Amino acid sequence: MTTVATSYWPADTSEPILETTVGGVLAAAAAGPDMLAMVGGVRDPAQRGRWTYAELLAEAEQAARALTTRFAPGERLAVWAPNLPEWVILEFAAALAGLVLVTVNPAYRPAELAYVLNQSGASGIFLVPEFRSPMGAFLDEVRPDLPELREVVYFTDWAEFLATAPAQAALPEVRPDDIAQIQYTSGTTGFPKGAELCHRGLTNNARFYAERIALQPGETYVNPMPLFHTAGCAMGVLGTVQSLAVDVPVLAFDPALVLELLEAERAVVFGGGTWPPWTAAATCASRAGSRT
Repeated sequence: MTTVATSYWPADTSEPILETTVGGVLAAAAAGPDMLAMVGGVRDPAQRGRWTYAELLAEAEQAARALTTRFAPGERLAVWAPNLPEWVILEFAAALAGLVLVTVNPAYRPAELAYVLNQSGASGIFLVPEFRSPMGAFLDEVRPDLPELREVVYFTDWAEFLATAPAQAALPEVRPDDIAQIQYTSGTTGFPKGAELCHRGLTNNARFYAERIALQPGETYVNPMPLFHTAGCAMGVLGTVQSLAVDVPVLAFDPALVLELLEAERAVVFGGGTWPPWTAAATCASRAGSRT
């Protein structure tokens, strides 16, 4: 009989920890063959934008240059929206501009929104006017209580925002140990707690995940996991980029839409597909629609 005297699990050193950044992994992907990088997972196929890696990097860099006219490196920028393709572009843009992205749950009510924006010290916010609730009105309601918030940009004005980018603007040097994001706990037992996530941790964790599921270049990953969560914006977005795969961020989980995207985009991976409620919902939708 073995007696355990010490509880210790040695570090797994079989794979190296790379000195990578969120913006850097996108630049590395774009430096290779010009492959498809992202497809907007919305219901209307005619509205599904498609970006190659070169196009994704170009738009992210343009957005980063626009951000430099409003924010200084190290400032906190909140994003409050469902899984839009522009959310993903903003994730890379904020990283390239040296900003800290504060990911905010689009289901928040006014008091929760105000708490997170104040607690994180957000200087700006990108949001949609409404999604299942009047988000713009909620922000207006609490705006007087947000002394540090000075910039508000709606994703519906994304093109106009991009147009403010200077043709030439130097982007800051971003280090792997710089903070890339602040993500909040659910707050089920108290106020949400903000966790600071560095570039090195986010990118390596996503790379290990993608390697574990054996995601291959050119394969498609349908991603309904919420982007405000690490499963969405880290494992899904940064995992696919480091695999040269195709990310399909689904606007919000809908069984019929997910099934249609899996079929239309010839997806290999259903992000979140091991979560029983989603699997059950997709199975029921498949039977109802005679999909196999």
